[in-house]
Amino acid sequence: MKTNIKYILGLFIVALTFISCNEEEYSLGELSAPANVVINTVVVGVDATHPNGDGSGSVKISVTGDNALSYKIDYDANTPLDLVYLPTGMTTKKYTSVGVNTYRITVVAYGKGGSSTNVTKDVTVRSDFTVAPEIVTALTNNASKRWVVDKSVAGHIGVGPWNIASIRPEWWAGGVNEKAASANCFYTATFTFAKVAASGTYSLQVATPDGAFTKTGSLTTLPGIPGSGDEGCYNYGGGTSAFSFIPASSGAPIVTTNADNSTSTQTSILLSGVDTFIGYGAVQKEYEILVITSTYMYLRVQGTETGNAWYLKLKPAL
Repeated sequence: MKTNIKYILGLFIVALTFISCNEEEYSLGELSAPANVVINTVVVGVDATHPNGDGSGSVKISVTGDNALSYKIDYDANTPLDLVYLPTGMTTKKYTSVGVNTYRITVVAYGKGGSSTNVTKDVTVRSDFTVAPEIVTALTNNASKRWVVDKSVAGHIGVGPWNIASIRPEWWAGGVNEKAASANCFYTATFTFAKVAASGTYSLQVATPDGAFTKTGSLTTLPGIPGSGDEGCYNYGGGTSAFSFIPASSGAPIVTTNADNSTSTQTSILLSGVDTFIGYGAVQKEYEILVITSTYMYLRVQGTETGNAWYLKLKPAL
């Protein structure tokens, strides 16, 4: 019996020796972070008489770097950090703040094993924009006008991709009274848009008697919202902020129909600060006006999740 045990033990040791001698070694190689990362910018329309561009606000951006496998980019350090993938290292960004403004671009270049290098560059560009008078009249009645989400129509809330190939809530569209049971605050909040004739400025007053319809934590900017939780109604005391009209950053086309598909006025409402919202308390504060009449407003806002667009239908409050 002892002989058999010794024999089996000997075979086990030989097998281990054989395996250890034939074990392959793997190596990731040198994990060097990307080097010589450069952000190249060309402001569209720059010439001797237009040093900050032609007023379109468009800037061609390209990024190069040694040992870089991929890039992420944030277009403006003055807004919440929003790093988006730059698959080809090239893009054209349309800046929409009216006038001559300087933006700080941040790029993160990623190399092997998750190594990374951060670089920044400032770019100064001019954006010219005059809102169509009929949009101002429809939204504010040239004085003050109160709006609510129109729960009586299908699709008053919806979600789709954030692109210009499909400007519709193709992923999901809510039915009539969709949120009445789970988040009725979505329907009781009011949004009063005002035109201040003396100064030529605009303001938005938000009233939320039953709270704000939003998400939590980093998925909203509204003050006092919990750090975690489900989408729903949360205590929010309302607020007032200035807003401006800007050219829509999406580049969506104008069409001559009011159909809820592939349409845009190419005009957006840009809220100042982080304390106000329209319908849904998102992180982004640019609400693109797809359609607007005196009795109907159809908006979309870039969702808090990358690549999402939220759609909202509103009507004047009684």
